[in-house]
Amino acid sequence: MRSSDTERTQHLRILGLGGDEIAVYQHLLRAGPASVSDLEDATAGLTGTLSDALGGLVQAGLARRSGSDHTRYLPVPPDAGLEALTLRRESELKQARIEVLNAYDEFRRTVHNESTAHLIEVVTGTAIVERIHQIKGSAQREILAIDSPPYYLGAGPNATEIEQLNRGVAYRVVYSPESVEVPGYLTENILPCVEAGEQARVLPDVPAKLTIIDGSIAFVSMSVRDTDVNRSLLIIRPSSLLTALIGMFELCWRNALPLHASAGAEDDRLEPIERRLLSLLATGAADDTIARTLGISRRTFFRYLERLMNRTGASTRFQLALHAARENWL
Repeated sequence: MRSSDTERTQHLRILGLGGDEIAVYQHLLRAGPASVSDLEDATAGLTGTLSDALGGLVQAGLARRSGSDHTRYLPVPPDAGLEALTLRRESELKQARIEVLNAYDEFRRTVHNESTAHLIEVVTGTAIVERIHQIKGSAQREILAIDSPPYYLGAGPNATEIEQLNRGVAYRVVYSPESVEVPGYLTENILPCVEAGEQARVLPDVPAKLTIIDGSIAFVSMSVRDTDVNRSLLIIRPSSLLTALIGMFELCWRNALPLHASAGAEDDRLEPIERRLLSLLATGAADDTIARTLGISRRTFFRYLERLMNRTGASTRFQLALHAARENWL
């Protein structure tokens, strides 16, 4: 058998064809239309009957009868047949996955007899990065996150999130002020993701470092304010705890200030740099960070800030932020 035939055999097996069906189909592809007697001579080593093999190929949409007496068979364009085989295989794989999960649940109940042990998984060390990639890569609809250092995957550009945004996965992220303070994180990670479609907000004090995938699984760890070196991760599966974490995220989201790649709608009372400055102030970023991001000196930063406070009648930055929010400048 030629190597191409061997590879084709493997592919056809993956699609769910049996050995006899593959042997007959391979012969039809090599020899073209053939009578039943020709096929009987060429495929003498079948384990079952030729009639069953031909019936399976016809049912799969890979072969059909031909000739005036319908005693010959020939291969047909496989588009529709392969699509049906693929869908059937996907259904079988999904069913197999369900059966394996059910089997594991049965094992857990009968052997461990711990009804809640599977709800929380503790991950440590080098396995953390791998598990984060696995979980985030499975997202289909939405990722909710409370973002805070330390960063297991680094603080550089987030190509994975941008790819997921492009294929329709929604992101809502609440950032801590410490996130914005990480050198380069705002300009290289946060703002490109916001420009790609992420909805972002900033909260002065976040309760935890949290990511929720499609409302069905979450991973959580302590924020940088709670630990200097965070080397453990909790993975939470569907439970009352997961429901509570989703509620905590929504509460943080409602109380956070919006963060835009370019602040607000056009307003002739504000210069573009003033809009950007207000947006950065809302993040809680330090003065030096804001000045560096805007590409201006500290002196120029304070001049813009003083002008904004005089214009709004604000005596504190908090009052300035309230005015900006009320005027939809953020």
